[in-house]
Amino acid sequence: MGTLIISATLVSVVLGFDRPVWWLATAALLYLHVRYVRPGQGSPGSSPSGGGAGGPGGGGGSSSSMRDSNYQAYRRRRDQMARWERRYRRERPWNTRK
Repeated sequence: MGTLIISATLVSVVLGFDRPVWWLATAALLYLHVRYVRPGQGSPGSSPSGGGAGGPGGGGGSSSSMRDSNYQAYRRRRDQMARWERRYRRERPWNTRK
């Protein structure tokens, strides 16, 4: 995907010497690429999470530790929310819906 974006950018820059509309198209293309495509890929130069060594069943150590930390953070948030809900039900039994 990155190669396609770079190729399209270079073509639009070459075509844009005579027509400023191509410069606007290039700017829009790069903005959309940075805004919507890059954040899901992690750091630049890393392989996408769907495959490669860092994917499921691969040998990437950093991605598995990242998954573990994300899961631990999720568990902490979920457990905290459960504690808050139990406390709310205990302190306000007339407000609960059952």
